[in-house]
Amino acid sequence: MKYRRLGNSGLKVSELSFGSWVTFGNQIDDKTADRLMTTAYDAGINFFDNAEAYAGGRSEEVMGRILASKQWPRETWCVSSKVFWGGDQPNQTGLSRKHVFEACHAALRRLQVEYLDLYFCHRPDPDTPIEETVAAMSDLIRQGKILYWGTSEWSAAEIMAAHAAAERVGGYRPTMEQPQYNLFERHKMEEDYSRIFADYGLGTTVWSPLASGKLTGKYLSGTPEDTRISLEGLEWLKARFEGQDFEKELTKIRRLSGLANDLGMTMPRLAIAWCLKNPNVSTVILGASKVSQLEENLLASDDTEKLSCEVLETIDSILA
Repeated sequence: MKYRRLGNSGLKVSELSFGSWVTFGNQIDDKTADRLMTTAYDAGINFFDNAEAYAGGRSEEVMGRILASKQWPRETWCVSSKVFWGGDQPNQTGLSRKHVFEACHAALRRLQVEYLDLYFCHRPDPDTPIEETVAAMSDLIRQGKILYWGTSEWSAAEIMAAHAAAERVGGYRPTMEQPQYNLFERHKMEEDYSRIFADYGLGTTVWSPLASGKLTGKYLSGTPEDTRISLEGLEWLKARFEGQDFEKELTKIRRLSGLANDLGMTMPRLAIAWCLKNPNVSTVILGASKVSQLEENLLASDDTEKLSCEVLETIDSILA
């Protein structure tokens, strides 16, 4: 396993990390979750990603029980949570000082830790002044309840506004952003954030390197059973696997799969290795419901050497 700095911070994270969205507390049982986290840790992964919204908090409870049962030294792993969607009541959502504090304390209880290494604002909140959110995150850092704070799916303008607010209130700037990044979703990482990478050294913990499973190639022969798009509550995701746009994506995936085969790797490994070629990626979050999936995807770390400039140009030509 290779390690990268989280932006311009001193924290080093494994270039491949493990997340629990969709799976923990929902798609898989606790024993499988334990085996997945153990496999990840034994492979050198030191960052585990979570959020208050995942399975209504059950995901963090599952991960917390696993972490509490292990004898892994606390300095050998990092864990995150995210704040925004906490419930149906008015103050259970958003980025107000009240919700930021209460969501943090709830995550600490569920994860059974004394502090969060990374704490993300899961989405921007137009109803809360940015100064209020920045001040709340900064106070949590000063109290030792979180070490670094960041954003998830914010625009470059919104992140820069947070930096400016930190200057005004004497607070901590956001260290990292968690955007979606894959062969089909590139705008934020390759265009929108370019100035922030240059000016602030933004760290990134990118998610969905396989485009929610599209880039595994498993949909080339139809929709298999027991996939995430059939889960209750993910109807919005299922819509992305239908229609003419999806058919066009499948055409590209067929060509990419042929390229992956020529290079001696699987389609998922090609997609993950491609993400790792971006120097502005701090870590790529992997998700898996089976140990065999995770073990296969972990091999992508070694596949980056096969992605020469010529191969990357071929990939771009396929994607058009």
